[in-house]
Amino acid sequence: MSDTSLFGTRHIIYIVLSIALIVVLYLLARKISLRLASKALLVVGIVSEIIKVFYYITANEETHGGVLPKTDLPFHLCSVQIILILIINISKSERLNRMIFSFMMPSCLFGGIAAILIATESARSSAIIAIQYFLYHIAITVFALKLLTEKGMKWRVKDMLDCFKILLVMMFFAIYINSIVFDIETATKVNFMYVVSPPQDGLPFLTEKYGWLVYIVHYAFLVVFCVSLCYIKAIIDTIKERKQARLSEATQECEPELINK
Repeated sequence: MSDTSLFGTRHIIYIVLSIALIVVLYLLARKISLRLASKALLVVGIVSEIIKVFYYITANEETHGGVLPKTDLPFHLCSVQIILILIINISKSERLNRMIFSFMMPSCLFGGIAAILIATESARSSAIIAIQYFLYHIAITVFALKLLTEKGMKWRVKDMLDCFKILLVMMFFAIYINSIVFDIETATKVNFMYVVSPPQDGLPFLTEKYGWLVYIVHYAFLVVFCVSLCYIKAIIDTIKERKQARLSEATQECEPELINK
């Protein structure tokens, strides 16, 4: 199992195991409350981050000492979920929690799946990081599936709009964060939220072949499509409700005329 390339032997095995675990854990997650699932995800996130931090610090001890490499700061779409799930667990505001859940549902689902399919080089080559990396992304994917299918949530178009608001704010500030940690001397770019460049070279749709502006438009289109896909039922329900409301109004307007006749 020496092939560590993207979609190489090792990566394919990780993908198959991840899919199997997602299915099993989702079936188990359906039987527990959302509150308990939130606590479980927080524990997984904290443990995952601790493993990652200590691994990279010790791995770079000679060159970095006790400093974590800039690229491993928790500002990626998947990493920031740890902060959000912490807020969920301590917040008493149902409005705030619902807004955060509205963002976590699509971002954890597609972010987790994308991370498993387009795994980082370190996750494909290091056993310790592979366990940390894949288990964490499996966990956020399972949590997203639970949110998506949770009957008590009753997702609405308003929730989708809240999700887009949070995404816009995060992507905007990601540009500032990437600029702050950019190393001018070595011209080393940091790519949080992938607003600088694609997550991997050679991707068919997310490419810099035609320049950054075209890339970011493609990226934004893909984000909008993925979020809308998660809220497709809410969109259809809203359309049906509006049609029903217009039909009711038309019926009410016709009733007095029928009575007069």
